[in-house]
Amino acid sequence: MQFLLNPHRTYCSSIAISANSKISCFSRLGQIENARTVFDELPKKTIVSWNSIITGYFQNKQPVKARQLFDNMPERNLISWNNLVSGYVKNGMINEARKVFDRMPERNVVSWTAMVRGYVQEGIMSEAERLFWRMPERNVVSWTVMLGGLIRDCRVDDARRLYDMMPEKDVVARTNMILGFCQAGQLEEAREIFDEMPKKNVFSWTTMISGYVHNNKVDIARKLFEVMPEKNEVSWTAMLMGYTQCGRIQDAWELFQAMPVKSVIACNAMILGLGQNGEAKKARDVFDQMREKDDATWSAMIKVYERKGSVLKVIDLFSLMQSEGVRLNFPSLISVLSVCASLASLDHGRQVHAQLVRHQFDFDVYVASVLITMYIKCGDLMKAKQVFDRFPSKDIVMWNSVITGYAQHGLGEEAFQVFHEMFSSGVMPDDVTFVGVLSACSYTGKVKEGRTFFESMKSKYQVEPKTAHYACMVDLLGRVGQVSEAMKLIESMPTEPDAIVWGSLLGACRIHSKLDLAEVAAKKLVQLELKNAGPYILLSNIYASQGRWRDVAEIRKKMKAIKVTKSPGCSWIELEKKVHMFTGAGVSHPEHAVIMQMLEKLGGLLREAGYCPDGSFVLHDVDDEEKVHSLRYHSEKMAVAYGLLKLPEGMPIRVMKNLRVCGDCHSAIKLISKVTGREIILRDANRFHHFKDGLCSCRDYW
Repeated sequence: MQFLLNPHRTYCSSIAISANSKISCFSRLGQIENARTVFDELPKKTIVSWNSIITGYFQNKQPVKARQLFDNMPERNLISWNNLVSGYVKNGMINEARKVFDRMPERNVVSWTAMVRGYVQEGIMSEAERLFWRMPERNVVSWTVMLGGLIRDCRVDDARRLYDMMPEKDVVARTNMILGFCQAGQLEEAREIFDEMPKKNVFSWTTMISGYVHNNKVDIARKLFEVMPEKNEVSWTAMLMGYTQCGRIQDAWELFQAMPVKSVIACNAMILGLGQNGEAKKARDVFDQMREKDDATWSAMIKVYERKGSVLKVIDLFSLMQSEGVRLNFPSLISVLSVCASLASLDHGRQVHAQLVRHQFDFDVYVASVLITMYIKCGDLMKAKQVFDRFPSKDIVMWNSVITGYAQHGLGEEAFQVFHEMFSSGVMPDDVTFVGVLSACSYTGKVKEGRTFFESMKSKYQVEPKTAHYACMVDLLGRVGQVSEAMKLIESMPTEPDAIVWGSLLGACRIHSKLDLAEVAAKKLVQLELKNAGPYILLSNIYASQGRWRDVAEIRKKMKAIKVTKSPGCSWIELEKKVHMFTGAGVSHPEHAVIMQMLEKLGGLLREAGYCPDGSFVLHDVDDEEKVHSLRYHSEKMAVAYGLLKLPEGMPIRVMKNLRVCGDCHSAIKLISKVTGREIILRDANRFHHFKDGLCSCRDYW
């Protein structure tokens, strides 16, 4: 809190505060205009008064006014000149400081030391050394400044030689030398100086403890910590961070509990440590109990939730920051933006974008790439392209983001056009570019174009095809029914196919009911990823579609034996900056009843339009009526129904799903878009589906 003092009022304790003291006091508080008022009203200005106001202007980062006053001084003494040199040094104006230093009528050890300090601070060590050795006399401060410069320059051997030459070594010099040795990993030398110190202060102890901590000697640090005669916040925090940095979170927690005063830095370290240990709830407890929070506190808590995958909590925390008027720092903005992308939270993404614009971060190429990705994943391709088009000089990441975005949205021609624009602009495609282009071919069923791109990768663009590119080609061939061709391509691969390749083949086998190859692919997948439920589920789907319930039961039995669990399908929709999650019939939404009524209404409209539920997408060996009931409660249908209830006509309904959309839901949502006249955008685990007038952008290739 800044206290505003009245310059015209006399403030007294037991004795009156002098005008010069008032000038100094106002200056320290940042009230330089009040300090100037006191100075101007002085009937007689002494040289001390002039020195005080000039120092004040330097303290308040107004060196021009300070110099003007210096030039107007009726008389000057050595202190005046030293203040001018020191003022320029503190404002980072080393050249101006040197000009003043060179024309000083006389100099003392303070003048020389100030100038050496300036060069040290600016990292100009050659000039600092040259000036230091020219000094006519040196005191312990001069030696210590030079010693600190050498240590800062990572010249620990030179620092040791200088240290040995020092005629007098105070506690600051000894502590600096300890710091230098610790930074160089020379703990024995550091400890030797520490043990020989005739007098140690809390900074000496803390420096030695921090040295052990940074060199992963936490237990030795703790022993030293325990025998410290006095500890301050920095000491406690150094020891705490030693534990968090080496992953000993339980030890850190016990120490944190014992801390007499928990500083913001200590709390931030504890939040991050608990987060790394997966203890997000305990981290949030620390966060909520903090009376003061800084930027790093909010960033730490966001990072904890982001690492945990608690994307909804990141959004909630962002909303809390907005309501409390907290300004997000750059890393936090990027974290929230990434979460908005993964959650497809367009409203919050727009808010973050607005903050990036407000703080002029949006001109950064990296930020632009993240923004493009966010808008693409939120289904707003037009806005993504606007961000992309604003940049005259685009890097490969930006080009790849747009190409991949068009691919995911099933816009193959647009992806190809951007690819050719990129190449024409002189930017060479890389392996990520070709994953995007080949995915575009796959999602749009363009086999000829896919083959051309794949075959030209090495010959024309000098990009060696990798496993991911083979997976794209297998997916492309498999989608259009060329499953045998896809298998031949796998057999011709120069490297061992990975799970993505076999997964692409298995997906194609499921679409085209190629049971023999499906079993081959599934066995390969199980060998590669024993605990992955995907291949079991896909193979079970194939068996179920053919009524082979005994085989389905065998798969389930095997899954149970090796404890393979299927990720439950869930869908979500964002309305008025709140995310509504649906997981099918198992978990009720607060408005479950009205959602069910809407589903019943939609069911009638769909039946009239000729819709017949496809029971092959239900894995259970049950009768047709139960299959229809199960299909009705798929999470994406519930989310769409809720969107129809809540969003006004003319506004697109944006739904996200964590898994691939099933064939029945795809058919149903196509018809829903037709009978309701609404545009529905569904993002599943693989791509985007834009439903409008009974058609889907994927053209039923997905």
